Amino acid sequence: MNLTGEDMEALATRQRANLINSITGFKPALLLGTVSAEGQTNLAMFNNVFHIGASPPLLGMIVRPSPEGTERHSLDNVLETTHYTLNHVSEAMLPAAHQTSARYPREQSEFAGCGLSEMYLNGFPAPFVGEAQVHMGLRLVEHRELSVNRTHMIIGALELLNCPDAILRDDGSLDLAAAGSLATCGLDSYHPVGAGQRYAYAKANRAPQKLDA
Repeated sequence: MNLTGEDMEALATRQRANLINSITGFKPALLLGTVSAEGQTNLAMFNNVFHIGASPPLLGMIVRPSPEGTERHSLDNVLETTHYTLNHVSEAMLPAAHQTSARYPREQSEFAGCGLSEMYLNGFPAPFVGEAQVHMGLRLVEHRELSVNRTHMIIGALELLNCPDAILRDDGSLDLAAAGSLATCGLDSYHPVGAGQRYAYAKANRAPQKLDA
């Protein structure tokens, strides 16, 4: 297969979306928890989340544009309250987590509609998912609507991290295989995370050194 930009543009809408969403490979499966100023909670599946920096700890997220007249519950809540959560999805949570991508009315919480538990930690104002093993609480620090296609880039400062002690390695990294965190590929494919292969910090005067996973 050899597709030009024109070839891809000529594909059916859903076929093109499936193709472009899968070509970058695996991404994290995360549930975005928000609450409106009136107290209405919302939960939605997201995988366009990425590292921005570690000092200070910042995570970026892309929210795709909505057709004219379509409600944007998650984005509206983030912009309105400036706080949100990201929660790792495990296999046991998967059917309910995927169901959050359905279009529920604003007055119905996906937590209740999909059978997932709201949880609040350390006074953080946005809801976490009780069934998740890894919880992240973030505060909005920057929002930009990208002119190239009207997607929204959200940058959040990580203000709270909650996870089992057992998955935190001595070097500070998380053992996501032990946590049971899933990865996604495309719009509807979910995959378990294996132990993987880890290597020491690379140096030009030293051969690659493999670490225990």
